[in-house]
Amino acid sequence: MSTSEHVPAPLAWTLRLEELDALDGAVAAVAPVVGKAFASGWRGRVLRGDWLGHALHPVLTDVVIGSWTSASVLDAVGGREARGAARTLVGVGLAAVGPTAWSGWAEWSGSGRREQRVGLVHAVTNGAAIGLYAASFVARRRGRHGAGAGLALAGATAMGAAAYLGGHLSSARDVGSRHPALAADGA
Repeated sequence: MSTSEHVPAPLAWTLRLEELDALDGAVAAVAPVVGKAFASGWRGRVLRGDWLGHALHPVLTDVVIGSWTSASVLDAVGGREARGAARTLVGVGLAAVGPTAWSGWAEWSGSGRREQRVGLVHAVTNGAAIGLYAASFVARRRGRHGAGAGLALAGATAMGAAAYLGGHLSSARDVGSRHPALAADGA
């Protein structure tokens, strides 16, 4: 892309985020904890997906995003009889979010500084989504389906922003584990 081509606003914002050295203090504070908890030894190998041949994180994000998106679809078109299924789907996403986040931290710990900056914002934005979906689940359990659906929509907004950043990291910046056999054929 030449410098005269239009850069879409989300990409321009993300590129600025990559260079935001104000995040370096937070990155430096989080890195040793994350490295010890999620990136070293057998835990790190499992969470990075070494046994799978490529990063585990994208596989797990599909469970979380799919569950939460499906809940919102049921909220929108499923009617009263779909309320229980929507609540269950929010719960499934919440149950899957721990391993998903852990696998993301394992990848994050091995990435470069600009990727860690974006990854930290990705994690914080996901944290907001998790909080909103947890509140949605509680509201639904208390019989306040409308409030739960509204909180899920707010969570979907945060999740979408976080997913954009995650997609940037994996697609544009090539963050993610891959088996050495992939390098042999130029992949």
